[in-house]
Amino acid sequence: MDQAAHGSVHLVDHCSHHGGHGRARRAVCARYGIGGISPSDRATFDPAAYSLSGFFLAQLAVGVLGVLTITSEYQTGSVRATFAATPQRQAVLAAKAVVVGVVTALIGTASAFAAFLVGQAVLAQQGLQAHLGDPGVLRSVVGAGLYLAVLGLLAVGLGTLIRSTVGATAVVVGLVFVLPGIVGALPSSWDEAVTPYLPSDAGQALIGRTKFAPQGLHLLSPWMGFAVVCAYAAAALAAAAVLLRRRDA
Repeated sequence: MDQAAHGSVHLVDHCSHHGGHGRARRAVCARYGIGGISPSDRATFDPAAYSLSGFFLAQLAVGVLGVLTITSEYQTGSVRATFAATPQRQAVLAAKAVVVGVVTALIGTASAFAAFLVGQAVLAQQGLQAHLGDPGVLRSVVGAGLYLAVLGLLAVGLGTLIRSTVGATAVVVGLVFVLPGIVGALPSSWDEAVTPYLPSDAGQALIGRTKFAPQGLHLLSPWMGFAVVCAYAAAALAAAAVLLRRRDA
């Protein structure tokens, strides 16, 4: 039995139990967004992914970090000195991308493990916890760090293309937070066809169904979703490398 199914077995009993301990259980269920859900949603409850729901806000921090890595130099004008010292502008972009990718991957993965352990410690009191050895759990935790790292690379590419901190940050926020809502307002056939391929939803496929997963929407397979996010980042960085060579600093 996988960890999502394991969690669903206990969910009905523990979220509906009465008495003093029942109130504590219901408080935990409400905290993780699992109170009052339908039986079909209970069947897909993923304890590991729910404990990683903080990735939703972490996307903003990582996006701003990636943007500032390059736009801060454009804002201050120091980018001219950087390019004078290193005429190969693509090498500068590559170095910045490597630093952002490595730092974000390390911090993101460490934070994901911490969030998982804390979340499972809370859920363990209700018998809803998952374990790192359960199928798909380690992939979810490591996947959160990998997704944030690639999102950081996407932000570096966008920052290089736009060269404005405000403009590039607005684009990142639009892609990650605003666009899913806009697409979700489209006819269901369009929503189902497009939403799984948006950056945040494709990344969520690697992590699992967090508290912020679109209800009832079919996510891509984990590594397919990760490949889609990587394609976004690769396209942004490739376009940035081309424009970086053709235009003035």
